[in-house]
Amino acid sequence: MTANRDKPDRWKQDITLSVDMYNDWFIHFAPEVYRSTRIQTVKDVEKTFKATNNLTNIGIDLLKAKPSALPSLRMSTSPPLAVDRLIGLAGVSSNLVRTMEKHNRLPMRMAQHELDSELKKVSHIIKKMTDPDVFVWLERGDDPSEQELYRAATIVADRLCGTVANPIIRNAQEKRQLAKIDEWLTASGYKHLPTGEATQYDKLQPGTYLFRLNIPVTQGKSSKTVFISIDVVVMPKIAKDGELPLFIEAKSAGDFTNVNKRRKEEAMKVNQLRRTYGHNVRYILFLCGYFDSGYLGYEAAEGIDWVWEHRINDFKNVGL
Repeated sequence: MTANRDKPDRWKQDITLSVDMYNDWFIHFAPEVYRSTRIQTVKDVEKTFKATNNLTNIGIDLLKAKPSALPSLRMSTSPPLAVDRLIGLAGVSSNLVRTMEKHNRLPMRMAQHELDSELKKVSHIIKKMTDPDVFVWLERGDDPSEQELYRAATIVADRLCGTVANPIIRNAQEKRQLAKIDEWLTASGYKHLPTGEATQYDKLQPGTYLFRLNIPVTQGKSSKTVFISIDVVVMPKIAKDGELPLFIEAKSAGDFTNVNKRRKEEAMKVNQLRRTYGHNVRYILFLCGYFDSGYLGYEAAEGIDWVWEHRINDFKNVGL
């Protein structure tokens, strides 16, 4: 039983409907996320300004005392620096920069002399590239006015907001998709098993499902076992003894570029499942957003089927 992978004649229309659905959700949801994120981000940037004496003191001691300032400092340069670009320009350890960015702290095992040397390089790049059109008081050599400080803080905050808001939007979209699946399965007579009630894919009873289940698979040509997370695992009501459940992955995208970078992830995951459990594995994508014919063709060639969120009843066509 297939839902959409063998129906290329309707892919174009489905792509259009899916893009429209995502855009409608984004227009109604994103402004609220952006506003709340921007307010908090401006406050964080202002704290960085205060800690650095309005960017006149960006030295080793400051970076040690306030590693969380690094994202604001990266966005204070001209042009703003991505994490990888800062690492490359400064010629420093990626572990140092990523630890400061993700965990707001310094690496625990880095020797003191090495840490000082690396932070000095980071400080040098940021001071050298600080945006003179934003921080106009630096060239003047005097104190900024309140208006200049606020203007600079909002500019830096706006630069940060794209990277800060996007993960929030992705997480919200994923929760919404899972809620839609939950609603559909419940309405179709399936029982949701809370976390902890069932932990093994092969112990599910027909007509039950759960979220976020780790499935053991064999990695590569070795016999090493690793676990991969599946968004939704459903045992069809008509399942026979020994039958595998249906594995569902929720996928959303706000542009066409990123999906073609990610399409190999699904192929890798399904191949691990097939290598471990055989070709009877049923792996379905639940799609909403910008998935073009190139992406769909790639997944279809890998034997992966999908259900569009705008036509969620297609789950009936895959045995649910």
